[in-house]
Amino acid sequence: MSTNGTTALPAAASGKAADEAVTRTTHVSTETVWQALAKASFAVVSHVNAAAEPRSSGVVYGVAARRLYLAVAADGWKARQITTGDQIAVTVPVRRGGILALLVPIPPATITFHARATVHPAGSLDIGSVSRELEKLVPASRKTGSCIVELAPEERFLTYGIGVSLMDMANPALALARVPVA
Repeated sequence: MSTNGTTALPAAASGKAADEAVTRTTHVSTETVWQALAKASFAVVSHVNAAAEPRSSGVVYGVAARRLYLAVAADGWKARQITTGDQIAVTVPVRRGGILALLVPIPPATITFHARATVHPAGSLDIGSVSRELEKLVPASRKTGSCIVELAPEERFLTYGIGVSLMDMANPALALARVPVA
């Protein structure tokens, strides 16, 4: 697999099918990944706390200006454990399959990446000034008690099942891609 998001399949055997496999490629663009991130709203964020213990948590997020924003309780563990400058691992499951998913167990596609955190203390950032769409992250009753965590993706997205058919998701060589963030 190349680093530009193109995945080339290795030859498995001789014959016509192998030749087609060698030349078949899947390309996932940066824009396709950002569109999938914007459509989704749930992610799992992982980091290491001050005691060097791994932690992960599900979060609801919004996207604006190629950043992910999440609102967390100012007195919650995420606000206490994640600090500005921390590197966070993020995995976003992307639902696939439509009606077929009701009949066949289809795992979600995923987008995984590292991001640099910026923590905006409660009341220091008007989320509506970043994007009107993001205002729904923080209900009016929680505005004074919520920190905003801004996540800036770094380097590459590792995707699985983004930009490929459901059938191709069964083949890791087709379903996997590394895509530049910017």
